[in-house]
Amino acid sequence: MVITLLWLYISRNFAKIVGLESPEPLANLYTRSYFRATWVTTALDAGFWTAMKIRTKWLRDLASMVFTFYYLIAAEQADEKVRKVRGLLTVDHLRVSWQKSTTPYLSFLTRALRPKLTRYPPRAIRIPRPVNSSYQEPVSGWLYFDGPLSALKSHTKVVLDVPGGGFVAMNPRHHEDKLLGWAAKLELPVLSLDYKKAPEYPYPYALNECYDVYHTLIASRGRCIGLSGTVIPRIIITGDSAGGNIATGTILMILQTASNDAQRYPDQVILPPPEGLILIYPNLDMNIGNWMSDEQMALIQDRRTWKRNRNVLRRKSEDYYKLTPDTPHPSDDEDKTLSPTVAPQDDSIMTANDKSLPPLKPPTDAELDLVSPTTIADQSTAVASSKPKLLKTRLAMSSMISYFNDRILTPEMMRAMIILYVGPHTRPDFSTDYLLSPLLAPESLLAKFPKTCFLTGERDPLVDDTVIFAGRLRQAKHNLFVQRKELGLLKSKDTFNEKDHVEVTLIPGISHGFLQFVSVFPEGWNHIFRVARWIDELFAEQERKTNTSEAMHEGMVGDRFHPHNRHHRRMPTESSGDEDRPLEMSTMAKIPGGDDDKRSYFTHRRRTPASDPRALRRGMRKGGEDGHVRDKSMVSLASEDDLLGRRMKGLAGGLMGIGDGVTVTP
Repeated sequence: MVITLLWLYISRNFAKIVGLESPEPLANLYTRSYFRATWVTTALDAGFWTAMKIRTKWLRDLASMVFTFYYLIAAEQADEKVRKVRGLLTVDHLRVSWQKSTTPYLSFLTRALRPKLTRYPPRAIRIPRPVNSSYQEPVSGWLYFDGPLSALKSHTKVVLDVPGGGFVAMNPRHHEDKLLGWAAKLELPVLSLDYKKAPEYPYPYALNECYDVYHTLIASRGRCIGLSGTVIPRIIITGDSAGGNIATGTILMILQTASNDAQRYPDQVILPPPEGLILIYPNLDMNIGNWMSDEQMALIQDRRTWKRNRNVLRRKSEDYYKLTPDTPHPSDDEDKTLSPTVAPQDDSIMTANDKSLPPLKPPTDAELDLVSPTTIADQSTAVASSKPKLLKTRLAMSSMISYFNDRILTPEMMRAMIILYVGPHTRPDFSTDYLLSPLLAPESLLAKFPKTCFLTGERDPLVDDTVIFAGRLRQAKHNLFVQRKELGLLKSKDTFNEKDHVEVTLIPGISHGFLQFVSVFPEGWNHIFRVARWIDELFAEQERKTNTSEAMHEGMVGDRFHPHNRHHRRMPTESSGDEDRPLEMSTMAKIPGGDDDKRSYFTHRRRTPASDPRALRRGMRKGGEDGHVRDKSMVSLASEDDLLGRRMKGLAGGLMGIGDGVTVTP
């Protein structure tokens, strides 16, 4: 028996034993544990695709496991089967592959391998649409909460999860490992949406569903999921893969609606942004390209993120050097400005918290003299030149093309998902539609984003989406910081801290979807609990900011109404350039008629410092009978133009006859 098995092994692996086998690039691309997990997932895909034509359900489920066991042994046949199917993908193939975890036998194995996390099972829930929505059908979801429903009334924090699935498949029950882990670790309600899938419901139906759910949570103050409704709940939005696209698009819609006063309904509530956003290997760009632009490479090569992105940059360099192994590589002096010197790959996780950064060398004379040719004559001269000039960014392929043979996500699958999601009757502009491709969002909206955390594998075909979008967020936040500092809204000694706005974690040797198969990839549990810590930290950080803001506002209100401090008050017409304090100005608030309206009005404006109920009640006692309250406080302006306009009005109001109690004649 032993001799027979030994002979079978030698006959099947003779080329490997004698060293004649062709190299397997993917074995060196991933870590050993992740490659082992993809070996299992590939066998599962091959087995389930082989049995998908069987019509009898119980026989199909049984045959799927039998074929899977065969492909676990015959790994080469499994790879060939998967390769052929991915070349002719249909929506049925995608759904069979990604929704197999809820089949009877595989579901039993998954529950057996999963640790006991919660005492209470998930609960199905339906969220009604807001009044002003164009749709009437409620949105389905699953509520993960480790406690009785009566205990929900004591909670004011909610995690809103948008699960991935390529826009065409999967619901929260296919993501139960991470959802149960978060519910157990955080002890908070986790609402995961079962949004409608393409191609039956193409873009933007799922995006509108998620926006409507967020709107209902705010408008009902959480009563739609069982909260007490006394306060507006604090919400953190999470999304993975395609769910990351929809989650980011939802925040863009929230910010866009809040900044567009002209298109808002008279009774429409202004939606506050969420407390934070967590994106796990998100898909943020539908325009799949082959090459990286100079702007994109500049974001990746930013000196502040060199250490975090060094393996990504090294991979883009290897795309060229592997084609010319005998060609000498550029020296360190020539290549220093393109990317930092890269050490051998480390097993530790590169995060944005690394404090040491490689030194930034000044540009060389060749770089400073480099001017892109813009005319035909200039191009002809440049081509005729015998000495090539040093480029600021080398030619680099996108990660989708660089990892085209990924074992989890391939360009054929991305192409199929995009076609199905867009639908046959829509022709979006992939270069401008930022709700479809959030990577294209304007900087004015990115500057208003809540703190965003990213978790992605370095070998993920979508890793470029993460590093580019994180770079754009950091750039927008930094530009806003500089503008506010120049306008005197910040102190001169304040410094920009990237960690307050963006946090990125890139995991070496890992590709896409590692939270989906933690049963065969146990390291995934560490990353599930890492995200749980992020959620806890985001809530705690926002709570500290709120307490600090309220304490500062209470001190300001006390100083304003103290009779001995009134002559120290700084008037809006005075110059603010000599002191490091924000500009103070007056605001007029119209209070609706009854007491209930006043309470509702104050509650909806609780996030602005000027809407503190106690300060407003004190102001009402000093106001007139017409219901207007004059409240002088620190306010956040919608734009710098508004700030400059108010300054000019304060300076020139006396000369132009514009002021309190003066009627302006057109």
